[in-house]
Amino acid sequence: MMKWEGISEFVHVAETESFTQASKKMLISTAQVSRQISALEKRLNIKLFYRTTRKVSLTEEGRVFYQHCRGVLDGLDEAERAITNLQIKPQGKIKLTAPVTYGEQKILPLVNNFMKKYQDVEVSAYLSNQQFDLVEEGYDLAIRLGKLSDSTMMAKKLGKRTNYLCASPEYIEKYGIPLSLSELNKHSCLLGTLDYWHFAYSAKERNLRVSGRLRYNSGVSLADAALKGLGIVQLPDYYVQEYLKSGELVSVLDNFREPDGGIWAIYPQNRHLSPKIRLLVDYLVEHIS
Repeated sequence: MMKWEGISEFVHVAETESFTQASKKMLISTAQVSRQISALEKRLNIKLFYRTTRKVSLTEEGRVFYQHCRGVLDGLDEAERAITNLQIKPQGKIKLTAPVTYGEQKILPLVNNFMKKYQDVEVSAYLSNQQFDLVEEGYDLAIRLGKLSDSTMMAKKLGKRTNYLCASPEYIEKYGIPLSLSELNKHSCLLGTLDYWHFAYSAKERNLRVSGRLRYNSGVSLADAALKGLGIVQLPDYYVQEYLKSGELVSVLDNFREPDGGIWAIYPQNRHLSPKIRLLVDYLVEHIS
């Protein structure tokens, strides 16, 4: 039993970077947390934390020890769930976030279907193009598009998205089709929040600065502008797919289209993926793919 003493306290302090916050989470006194950590360091003969009056941080040895301890505690949690949570139906709350338009068009309709199938699940979703700190904000799951930059998160690929450069037949008839990237400077480019568009050129990804007399931070409005012949736009498939299919928009410069980007479900790596979250992720993979 002595080998387990102080492990939970150590993990909580490592994750909160605070003895006080760890004690609050564990519903014990700060002094007790401190005693357990000191006893653990003495038993291991290793300094696990750097302590100052303003901050607590892991030593190099502490980081190694944390990775192993976190896995052990996750395993214990999973074992406990395996014998105590024998209900087949998933239940409980899921808090998720997703980009606004993609969330409205793709994710939340699928979540609605999921909730219809599993009626004991509660979902709280917040749509935003801002990328939140999942741990700090208490999110179980986030949907991200494109390249992932946060290596602290676990990720599951749900599918892929394609970026199209397109214009209306009306615009093309009046101004012609650009045949090279250099010709874009002769055209009216409908801009979003960035001053450049993404392409693939000579087997490399390239960002090309473009300009135009219109700039919106709304993909829906940019698609509408393109439909009305105001210029060429670059947008992900979920904005323009139906218009490309109907012929209301025409895809151009396809030879320079950047590689498809990923659609990802991400979650904190130190948080066990509960059955209800795993089931939702699997459901999204099945229906988005």
